[in-house]
Amino acid sequence: MEIRLMNDRDDRDAISQIYEESWKFAYKGLIPQDYLDGIPKGNWAKAVDTPGWNTLLMLDGVRIIGTSSYCHSRFEDWKEFGEIISIYFLPEYMGKGYGRVLLQAVVDKLAGMGCRDILLWVLAENERAKRFYEKNGFAESGAYLDDNIGGKALKEVQYVRHVE
Repeated sequence: MEIRLMNDRDDRDAISQIYEESWKFAYKGLIPQDYLDGIPKGNWAKAVDTPGWNTLLMLDGVRIIGTSSYCHSRFEDWKEFGEIISIYFLPEYMGKGYGRVLLQAVVDKLAGMGCRDILLWVLAENERAKRFYEKNGFAESGAYLDDNIGGKALKEVQYVRHVE
C-alpha cells in the first residue's frame, strides 16, 4: 500500500467513486435509500480540489482504494484546530486495518501543519465510525451540527484528538 498526496494527474472521478461507494455501503439504513441510490457518478469529483483542502490517497498498486481530505478547521469556533473533512474507502477494503493507517497519516500531516488539536464530524447514528475513531484516540466533544440529508434530519457529532 502507498499513501501519497493527490496530484493533478489523479483521476477525480475515481476518487469520487470511492466516496460514492463508501456512502452507499456505510450509510445504508442511516440516510434514506432513495438518496443513496440517486448519488450521481462524479458527485465529489470537484470537491477534492476545494482551495485550502489537502487530499491523501491510499493506493493498492495503481488502484486508488481510499482517500482522506483535511485542512485547517473550516469553523470559526475551532479555528486553531486541524480538521479531517473525510476519510472513505472502497467497501472491499473496509475493516482490514487500512483506515487506521490512512487516519494516522492524516493526523501526522495535520500535526506537521502545526495543528495540536484535530476535529472531525460523524453522523450520530454511525456506530461503526464512532467506534473506529474512539479506537484511534478520538473522543466525542459534546459539540454537534444539525444536518438534513435526503429529507432526513440528522445530527453530526464532533470528535477531537490532541496530538503532541
